Amino acid sequence: MKTLREVPCGETVKVAGLTGEGPVRRRIMDMGITKGVEVYVRKVAPLGDPVEVTVRGYELSLRKADAEMIAVE
Repeated sequence: MKTLREVPCGETVKVAGLTGEGPVRRRIMDMGITKGVEVYVRKVAPLGDPVEVTVRGYELSLRKADAEMIAVE
């Protein structure tokens, strides 16, 4: 299974689940990234950090470490 960090620009994927524990997982879920939601990868910074995505109609920037915790299909 691949992670959100591995998805190229311009692709839409569906969240399969979240890895990670406690407050970090809670923060990702509070941002609207939950199982089954579609995520569109808008931009990836030149060094790969951060990743800019569109989730539930709003734009969001995620650190590489956070994007690695989001399993997608």
